[in-house]
Amino acid sequence: MEKKKLTNLPLVSSILVIINVIVFLICTFTGNMLYNNGMLAVRPVLWEEEYGRIIGAMFLHGDFMHIFYNMVLLFFLGVMVEKEVGHIRYAVVYFLSGIGGNILSLIMKVMKSETSGTIGASGAIFGLDGMLLALVLFSDKKMKSITPGRVFLMIFASLYGGYTEANVDNVAHMGGLLTGFLIGIVICVVDKIKVAVMQKNR
Repeated sequence: MEKKKLTNLPLVSSILVIINVIVFLICTFTGNMLYNNGMLAVRPVLWEEEYGRIIGAMFLHGDFMHIFYNMVLLFFLGVMVEKEVGHIRYAVVYFLSGIGGNILSLIMKVMKSETSGTIGASGAIFGLDGMLLALVLFSDKKMKSITPGRVFLMIFASLYGGYTEANVDNVAHMGGLLTGFLIGIVICVVDKIKVAVMQKNR
């Protein structure tokens, strides 16, 4: 019973929220030190080979509203998704989506010769949206009160909000969304294969 309760809790999401908040507080009291060493930009990542920025930028936020909005979404999605796929899969999808979104963002920056830097967890969070969409479309599990229409509406509202605001890395959003969706499809296929093998071996 205790193991089942722990499985249903959004543990990874909670840990990620705590880490992000701690990093934000450190930034608040130390100035630009972490921003200068973690912001995602073409020159330090590609020319100076500071590849850690691809992950580090996921934990940096510009102001209170930026981190508040992202952490609310992160925890909200965690409550819905983490118990469906498990803590480890959830963490893997989160980080790979953030990495995928930031890599696509770098590619676009190179193509457009942009020198500006970006920060934020939104690419990873959009990856959770993408995974949720894959689950409602392809998983055999039924998720209460969650329908494809509602997920599409949530994704559309999030994307629209990004495109109507200034200084938002929408390419990272799209990259994270696509990465999470593709990984979600793989998870659904693997689960179906496991079920088929188990039924065959009975």
